[in-house]
Amino acid sequence: MNLNYIYLIPAIPLLVFFVLGIFFQKIKPAISGWIGVAGMAVSALISYIAAYHYFFVYGKKDGIYQTFISNNRWINFTDTLHINMGVYVDTISIMMLVVVTTISLMVLIYSRGYMKGDTGYTKFFAFLSLFSFSMLGLVLATNLFQIYIFWELVGVSSFLLIGYYYTKPSAIAAAKKAFIVTRFADFGFLIGILITGYYSGTFNFTELNDPQGFAISNWAASSFLGLSTLAWGLILIFIGGAGKSAMFPLHIWLPDAMEGPTPVSALIHAATMVVAGVFLVARLFPMFFFIEHGFVLNIVAYVGAFSALFAAIIAITQTDIKRVLAFSTMSQIGYMMLALGVSGYYGENGLGYMASMFHLFTHAMFKGLLFLGAGSVIHAVHSNYLKDMGGLRKHMPITHITFLAATLAIAGVPPFAGFWSKDEILVAAYEHNPFIYVIGVLVAGLTAVYMFRLYFGIFWGKEGTYAQAPKESPLSMTIQLMILALFSLTAGFIPFSQYISADKAGFIAHFHWDKALIAVGVALVGIFMAWVIYKKENGKSDKLANAFGVFYKWAYHKFYMDELYLFITRSIIFKGIAAPIAFVDKKVVDATMEGIGNKTVWLSKKIKHLQSGRIQDYAYAFVVGVVILSMIFIYLNKS
Repeated sequence: MNLNYIYLIPAIPLLVFFVLGIFFQKIKPAISGWIGVAGMAVSALISYIAAYHYFFVYGKKDGIYQTFISNNRWINFTDTLHINMGVYVDTISIMMLVVVTTISLMVLIYSRGYMKGDTGYTKFFAFLSLFSFSMLGLVLATNLFQIYIFWELVGVSSFLLIGYYYTKPSAIAAAKKAFIVTRFADFGFLIGILITGYYSGTFNFTELNDPQGFAISNWAASSFLGLSTLAWGLILIFIGGAGKSAMFPLHIWLPDAMEGPTPVSALIHAATMVVAGVFLVARLFPMFFFIEHGFVLNIVAYVGAFSALFAAIIAITQTDIKRVLAFSTMSQIGYMMLALGVSGYYGENGLGYMASMFHLFTHAMFKGLLFLGAGSVIHAVHSNYLKDMGGLRKHMPITHITFLAATLAIAGVPPFAGFWSKDEILVAAYEHNPFIYVIGVLVAGLTAVYMFRLYFGIFWGKEGTYAQAPKESPLSMTIQLMILALFSLTAGFIPFSQYISADKAGFIAHFHWDKALIAVGVALVGIFMAWVIYKKENGKSDKLANAFGVFYKWAYHKFYMDELYLFITRSIIFKGIAAPIAFVDKKVVDATMEGIGNKTVWLSKKIKHLQSGRIQDYAYAFVVGVVILSMIFIYLNKS
């Protein structure tokens, strides 16, 4: 398979970034928007061509999907340990190319209408292109160091996009928060990379993921605190992924990231940045599975399951529609993580791996649609809050129907895409860990409740008091909604298991009616509850909130995780640790050095008076010195 044209997929958005960034003052806003769209359209087209060639022409040999690598040596550490730069083409990288370019293209087209009239219009499209380049480079990385480079570029570009409205203090705070929290996680990622590279002798994914290779075959060669050293490396790498994917307890940056423009929210939270952690675990899945007999995978499963449940509970209580969708994203990413955590490796035992990637694919479509639909609503009513909405189905029919399609998809209602991928996740969980399966079913019900609470609150109920009558968004915004609605309906019918599997051999996934009926039943119960409580303003929602009392209050305040972090940083780290250290540094270390310096200055001032500049004084001192030394010499000789 010729890989030369694959380089064009990330290169074109990078070129667009440089063109718009360098000439932003000379290019008219309307032209800059079309440049961004055209560049991403070409990248998307090349991605589709690459996907066709890989899955249907060149990719499969002897029943196994092959890995194609194009590498160039960059840095040498030793004869065996070095860093390459290149492209890595396999099943999940091709899938991610399609997902990232598709969602990026939809967002860029949507942004032409949403950001119209914004003073930083050209700059915005430049930042979007930089973000797309970074994400595409990440999914094509051939080794741990290359993925880390693009990992950080994704962080930088997301910082620019979240803080796009830099005159708003809340946007600046959100951008800094996202950057700092993910930096802590990324530090763990970096240490994990160094440990893994040192003990395995390579950074390349090909060698690391080979079940018969040195890294996996010799994972027990060294240990630390009763656990394989490579297992510790994988734990640290997962921490990096958990930070990017907003897993508990590194999730606190995600809701605040909603301060960015809505197209940014769609891009970051649908298919790109937040799924980077899932992609990272999937990329190193053979290591996670074989090393320490899957011990780290258990951590992944339980962190994912808890994050899914935790976020779903919070989402029910939120009143900002973008924050509801943000916690929904955290919950669905938790689904993907728990699916990886309960997965086997060979054949149908790898159902969890396939289901995770399948849900990543379908989630990108319906979550992108949800965010863009929310943006259409916000664009119409100029508010993010449910209290300012209601009855919009009459004014915004296209947004209403497409938003409903996405809501049904994420709730897991057949035949929408989310039903098929979520069903596979629940089946995998049932077969490998019944406890996590129960959590998954519970989260499915909660998802239906909070999403239809959102839907009824926006489009039904009492019509809000609007300064001017809301109207449907322009075609430049609604056409993407219709396209993504179509994907949300049809994407689930792709025979995903035949193309994507842990062992790259593919398999035929069987439909499990019993598990599906349970999941659908729970979802329908959730929808019914939302219909009873939230469809009309009947006071039942307030009664429900009062019934849960303090628990509802905790959930509304996100279980005070932000306050906990502030307490830890301010009271413990700053006051309890940093302040005493600073006191010792200032009052002891600095004071000692300053005291020595001051005494030296005082002594030098006294000594300097000996330098009078008069010869007779120097002669007198010389004679006196000679006399004293002579007397000492005579005394010593006598004794």
